[in-house]
Amino acid sequence: MNKPCLSANDIQERLQNAGVQPTLQRLAICKFVLNEADHPTADDVKEWADVNLGKISQATVYNTLNTLVDAGILKEFKFPHSGKVVYDCNTHDHFHFVDESTGKIYDIDPADVKIDIAIPKKFKVKDIKLVLKGEIK
Repeated sequence: MNKPCLSANDIQERLQNAGVQPTLQRLAICKFVLNEADHPTADDVKEWADVNLGKISQATVYNTLNTLVDAGILKEFKFPHSGKVVYDCNTHDHFHFVDESTGKIYDIDPADVKIDIAIPKKFKVKDIKLVLKGEIK
């Protein structure tokens, strides 16, 4: 999936539409996680922010990421392969493939995966989180 390249105005509008005050730090972090980063961790965002925004606290990074998740701008996932929370700008339903040799995470469209679930009818499935692991050929 190709990431959209959002302008500063697009990002500001997205934040405002989600009811989030578009502070300079939020705008900058959004620019990174929505346009440049690929499934970053909070540590990745903090490293980027330290280089590009000057020193900001880890708490500011976490608070900003949590605000973006709460607003539906990002999704957060905890993958078993790393134990870290990863932030994803793809908020549509999708699955993930983890390349075990590089750790890179790829989005997989659910239309490309066939899942046949045979569980008792008393269970009502609301969500499936599927992580495929292997290697890219």
